[in-house]
Amino acid sequence: MTKSTKNIIILTANGLRHQFFRKSLADISGINVLRSYCEGAENSLEALVEKSEGLKTLQSRHLEARNSSEQDFFGSWAEVSDEKSRPKWIKGGQINQQEHIQDIIDLNPDVIVAYGCSWIKGELIPHFKGRFLNVHLGLSPYYRGAGTNYWPLVNGEPEYVGATFMYLDAGLDTGDIIHQIRARVLAGDSPHDIGNRLIEEIPKAYAAIIQNAGDLPPMAQPALKEAGRYYRNKDFGEDNTQKLYDNFKQGMVENYLNDYAARVQKVPLVINSILGAVPDNA
Repeated sequence: MTKSTKNIIILTANGLRHQFFRKSLADISGINVLRSYCEGAENSLEALVEKSEGLKTLQSRHLEARNSSEQDFFGSWAEVSDEKSRPKWIKGGQINQQEHIQDIIDLNPDVIVAYGCSWIKGELIPHFKGRFLNVHLGLSPYYRGAGTNYWPLVNGEPEYVGATFMYLDAGLDTGDIIHQIRARVLAGDSPHDIGNRLIEEIPKAYAAIIQNAGDLPPMAQPALKEAGRYYRNKDFGEDNTQKLYDNFKQGMVENYLNDYAARVQKVPLVINSILGAVPDNA
């Protein structure tokens, strides 16, 4: 049976990866974007580094390398792709202002989808209960908060790099899970290669979730013996950035690939059978 077109609203930021996300999603058959709310970089990690005291040489180089990698992955596509996502530019944090909340309610989308926007507060969550989706870059509940695909690489755990699609609730990365995917890691990868290759997979997976909305039962997050790891933007520092690059120099990727089956077995994904296979190194 042919599924009806889904009218959606996108809540996101305005980095190149976010432009790729919203434009890709808007270009998929069966999805009509009513509006995309694109928050500025006022509260971004780059802004935090710039405001901090002292010269953060390694941190700055890391962020510059991320921008360069995003340009390699997404730049040409973003420049030539049609704009079907109806963007509305707002400052960082403004998505929680009442005027935008009321506009979203008045537009009455079938589904709201979030990626990279500010922490949503207020009446949007209860108003769109069961219709408000979020993708968390990281595998919940193991890594929560900020930089949740950065910290597994700092900690030498590439198996925890992935994305969690969930129903949004009032907590931070605590909603019921719809589906998870794990990043594909290839020999010779940089941290940015791993992250951007994962982002390339997100619109396709998100589209399948949107088009099957209403038929995807929520699944509780896996129970952990110990609390998952939680990080904030302010935890990003010179020492852990150095540790990240030391891990890559010391063969973390190759060691992971050599022991892939055993490593991922310890971190099972929450898989929705309706959505089929996930990216895999095997």
